[in-house]
Amino acid sequence: MQGKSILIKNARIVNEGEIFNGDVLIENQFISEISDSISAKNSNIQVIDAENKFLLPGMIDDQVHFREPGLTHKANIATESKAAIAGGITSFIEMPNTVPQATTIEKLEEKFKIAAETSCANYSFMFGGTNDNLEEILKVDSKNVAGLKLFLGSSTGNMLVDNPEVLEQIFSSTDLIISVHCEDEQTIRKNTQKYIAEYGDDIPIKYHPLIRSEDACYLSSSKAIELAKKTGARLHVFHLSTAKEMKLFTNKKPLKDKKITAEVCIHHLWFSDDDYDKKGTFIKWNPAVKSSTDREALWEALLDDRIDVIATDHAPHTGDEKNNPYTKAPSGGPLVQHAVVALMEAYHREQISIEKIVEKMAHNPAILFQIEKRGFIKKGYYADLILVDPHNPWTVTKDNILYKCGWSPFEETTFKSRITHTIINGVLVYHNAQFSKQNAAMRLTFDR
Repeated sequence: MQGKSILIKNARIVNEGEIFNGDVLIENQFISEISDSISAKNSNIQVIDAENKFLLPGMIDDQVHFREPGLTHKANIATESKAAIAGGITSFIEMPNTVPQATTIEKLEEKFKIAAETSCANYSFMFGGTNDNLEEILKVDSKNVAGLKLFLGSSTGNMLVDNPEVLEQIFSSTDLIISVHCEDEQTIRKNTQKYIAEYGDDIPIKYHPLIRSEDACYLSSSKAIELAKKTGARLHVFHLSTAKEMKLFTNKKPLKDKKITAEVCIHHLWFSDDDYDKKGTFIKWNPAVKSSTDREALWEALLDDRIDVIATDHAPHTGDEKNNPYTKAPSGGPLVQHAVVALMEAYHREQISIEKIVEKMAHNPAILFQIEKRGFIKKGYYADLILVDPHNPWTVTKDNILYKCGWSPFEETTFKSRITHTIINGVLVYHNAQFSKQNAAMRLTFDR
């Protein structure tokens, strides 16, 4: 797996709140030197001239659904991890709601085996909690598994944990980070019935954020946080989507000391309910994309550190599946190829600094999940790096989409920036739209 040494020259290095010009030497998977100027010691070193480009730690995406096993007509680990590295994501944590679900140690290990054979990016998985698998949860090795995923109140794939006693038991007995999807099922059912009574199955998509409403989100996330405080559990709330929920989180402590943390996803930062008319079910997600006021509140909380990380919740479905009436169209969409360039677009709009982007997409996921030696540009750390050309525009079209599903909610969008190089564990795996034949991916380990 070892690549030849790589010397990156003249880069604008972004790390730990600073931007500085310099060189980075990579040897044997690791960053071995960072300096103002490093000269190539022999002809065996591959030199990359990074002039006018940003050198960033690769994004660590803490929430993806790559659909393998069992749903591979939509996507698989090989196709989606390839799209991820083209998009500047060097590590991912995949969710348990596959078929079968990763709710036993045996099924979890089967997923690790697939990833070891086919993944292009570094990988880990979350173990899935159910109403009746506490025994299995307690067997999970926290050193080698990212954490525990619970669907509270709402589930895609029948993984609803809705027994309050079981829930409290899980929260009280595991040391794993508990990541949760929070939407209240009863509220959603009631709202759905109201709109079905009026429109039948073909409910106008604009009502999606009223069906999967602010109240449904808040009711569930506030309950989860209350339980975490009561039990002392380590809780991470996925894909927040409402202004109301922002008051549940704090910026009074540094991330490493927080027991309750928050994530926002690209689509909730980019789209609003104004986009439903044009994009239809192709921007139908759970939780729903809501109002522009909600979006502004998410940005505000991200920038003031109430929200800790940015992820994608990449969850592809085929175009045919999406092209259905409201009640039959599944929720979710592909995002890994376009996440970093979408964030760069916000940088160009002066919504966020590039230092902050790096903090939320790389540093903080590494701190939050205690990932060993990744997420920073530091000597002795694994060389998971990306080069971004901030002034090299391109437009998303069917022809350049790498997802197996073949579509993107960003189609026809022109991005000002592009990912020109992706390095994983010291190997140049992607360069100017070409992929290396060498697979450099590794299983993530955790410093716990």
